Amino acid sequence: MPKSTRTGKAKKSELPDTIKRSDAKAQRTFAKAHDSAAEEYGEGERAHRVAYSALKHTHEKVGDHWEPKEKGAKGPSDAQAEGGRNTRRKTAGGVDANASKKHLYDVAKRLDVPGRSTMSKDELVKAIEKANKRKTAQSRS
Repeated sequence: MPKSTRTGKAKKSELPDTIKRSDAKAQRTFAKAHDSAAEEYGEGERAHRVAYSALKHTHEKVGDHWEPKEKGAKGPSDAQAEGGRNTRRKTAGGVDANASKKHLYDVAKRLDVPGRSTMSKDELVKAIEKANKRKTAQSRS
């Protein structure tokens, strides 16, 4: 089922909830990438993975929605989003694992992650991923 209209607007009824709560650019990016991938590979998991990978180049998951990356920070957010061979690599769940430790600390602070000041960069990524999942689950109920 196409995720965008003929004019290029995203069909909100067809989008995942976290993307519905995101800005229009995130919705368009996901919808267009999904439609293109579905045309190439057919509907299903692969089209969704391609769409999320495209979204991770311009946005990062913060809580229960996707936000645009800071200027100059565009690009894949984790090894999975880089694509290429062996595309079954570990994903950071929408967290920009390639961001600076300061940026990750700021996101953790916004999400009220406890113990963030003593965490390493990898620990911050995991803690933000966990906080994002918790926020998304709360939004669903």
